[in-house]
Amino acid sequence: MASEFLDLDDDSATAAFGQRLAAQLRPGDFVLLEGDLGAGKTTLARALVRALMDDPALEVPSPSFALVQPYSGAGRQVLHADFYRLSGRDEAEDLGVFDDADAIVIVEWPERAAGAYPPGAITVRLSIPKGGKGRRAEIVR
Repeated sequence: MASEFLDLDDDSATAAFGQRLAAQLRPGDFVLLEGDLGAGKTTLARALVRALMDDPALEVPSPSFALVQPYSGAGRQVLHADFYRLSGRDEAEDLGVFDDADAIVIVEWPERAAGAYPPGAITVRLSIPKGGKGRRAEIVR
């Protein structure tokens, strides 16, 4: 597995990274967003969804309560999931995020369903650097 590190100064830099990453995604890809509360998972997920839907103004609510938010547009299916409230892999499988081989799936808190993801999933680990300014992203492929 190869890792790449990026320092993201602010939300604009995070959105730009999301656009670059979205351009590399294909149907069936999984993007797993790891990090503590406030590390920027939802900010990055919103940027990914907006780029994939080709709509920079798209309203992208956090799926914290719905658990999965589907999007369809620009010739793509995207599922944005938040597994924070799940207790394991079985609950994640019941949500149907693994059922559509053509969907691009973005998962916040993927560790709640460890072992459920297909080979080749992209993991982005977000953290807040010492000093609390910006965020650091580790991309594992």
